[in-house]
Amino acid sequence: MKNKIIKGGEFLIKETDASDIFIPEEFDEEQNMIAQSSQDFLDQEVYPKLDEIDALKEGLMPELLTKAGELGLCGISVPEEYGGFGKNFVTSMLTAEVTGAGYSFAVALSAHTGIGTLPILYYGTEEQKQKYVPKLASGEWKGAYCLTEPGSGSDANSGKSKAILSEDGNHYVLNGQKMWITNGGFADIFTVFAKIEDDENLSAFIIEKGYEGITMNPEEKKMGIKGSSTRQIFFNDVKVPKENLLGERGEGFKIALNILNIGRAKLAAAALGAAKAAISRSVNYANEREQFGRQISKYGAIRHKLAEQAIKSFATESALYRLSQNIEDTIQAHIEGGMDKQKATMAGLREYAAECAILKVHGSETLDYVVDEGVQIYGGMGYSAEADMERAYRDARINRIFEGTNEINRMLTVDIILKRAMQGELNLLEPAQKVAEELMEIPDFDFDDSGEYAAEKRYIQNFKKAVLLTAGAAAKALTTSLAKEQEILMNIADIAMETYISESMLLRVQKMKSLGKDADLQEKMMQVYIYDAADRIHKWGKDAINAFAEGDEQRAMLMGIKRFSTHDPINAKEARQAIAQKMISENKYCY
Repeated sequence: MKNKIIKGGEFLIKETDASDIFIPEEFDEEQNMIAQSSQDFLDQEVYPKLDEIDALKEGLMPELLTKAGELGLCGISVPEEYGGFGKNFVTSMLTAEVTGAGYSFAVALSAHTGIGTLPILYYGTEEQKQKYVPKLASGEWKGAYCLTEPGSGSDANSGKSKAILSEDGNHYVLNGQKMWITNGGFADIFTVFAKIEDDENLSAFIIEKGYEGITMNPEEKKMGIKGSSTRQIFFNDVKVPKENLLGERGEGFKIALNILNIGRAKLAAAALGAAKAAISRSVNYANEREQFGRQISKYGAIRHKLAEQAIKSFATESALYRLSQNIEDTIQAHIEGGMDKQKATMAGLREYAAECAILKVHGSETLDYVVDEGVQIYGGMGYSAEADMERAYRDARINRIFEGTNEINRMLTVDIILKRAMQGELNLLEPAQKVAEELMEIPDFDFDDSGEYAAEKRYIQNFKKAVLLTAGAAAKALTTSLAKEQEILMNIADIAMETYISESMLLRVQKMKSLGKDADLQEKMMQVYIYDAADRIHKWGKDAINAFAEGDEQRAMLMGIKRFSTHDPINAKEARQAIAQKMISENKYCY
């Protein structure tokens, strides 16, 4: 492989070379053309019809998906033998990013191309793939994914929907109720999860809309994404041909979890695209609006907001494409080892499940910050439905709930990493032990910060020690009860997230410079982010330690977390001014 592959979770214990990551500045001509086609589609087909979309105009959303399919946007990552473009994982993330600025259309497209199509592509038999995938990839058929039930949301495997094999063994009789089904009102193909008879785990079924016994409630009335079709669906004695069982019996829960890994990465990409668009609108308005005889973009408080919007978005983007290339490299390594492409893709996504969860959280919370401050920059107009920021604000909120709530994803991040450590797949024990021993030693404050970004590298090394310190001590003190200590788990997850994001930003800036790119303002964004992350890590570390430790051990660990989150002074105000001024002069997000 061209790049050295770092395994999932290994960012905590291994150094990554900047030359081994992918950065957005490396997109090739074809990728940029696909991105431009996606942007043109939004400009020409989606943005002029936003009010009609939100009013759920009959037939409009499926018509838009059909047009997107004709352009190839429904089959970017589908192999050519099934009617798709067969592009790599990075390209699929870029497409998800650009189309992510499409409000409700982005939700419909993402659901169709992701959870609506990929379960069949990755787990279907050859006959199933030949029958369904080409028409899904072309946009002729629309896909939906039926997992959530009134009594089972985050605890998906507790679903009550049931399928019973008929006496002649030719079909299953499926009964159940599903809710919050995106694209439910117009989908042609449903991937439905239900337990066969008294099985402990779910199975998955491919169901066509023409099967008898399928009924729906009216469209849900929602806070945001109003143009996205969302329905409850009832399955009443629906006869499902036995050949429409997807994957193996009892494999549905595994299918659901693995498909959600893709969904989490795609959601981060979509949130990034929406954030960039909202920043550009924020800059446009700040340049147009005058108060006290000056454009409001000239005021420090506004510039602070604009800069922070940009910093957080640049941070998400840096980590997203680092992760995307890691997944792509791992997929290719499995293929070279003789694995089928679809299985290789699933293996690649499984490998980075913790990082996918991190990106989902960071991306959705970045977008929430951006649109919230966007409304503030707009002032009273931000609260008016006449301005476009109001729609962006409402539509953003669902992303912290979609694809597993951010709380679930935080706990999942730690759970995955600790399980891999216990199974011997990730050597966290020795590094954690070294950090514990380091607490007993006299700290060495004589640092050599003479090399390029030596100080930033040291900060990130210390952030990694902060994760190992809190996670290792919590696991030792609480043993099996740690799984129930959700506040502590979320503290650890947040420290790990800031560590991964900070390192991704540093690596991106390093690579930009190695490629001869102008990275002065990106460098400032990275430095301000790490500066702020240090304080956040200190707070989360203290909160976690104080929740399970006491006495001398507590005092030693508190001193340790303070040491690992120490940062030299920087002029963050001046850096933000420069970051904002660049966007103000270009009248858009320009990083």
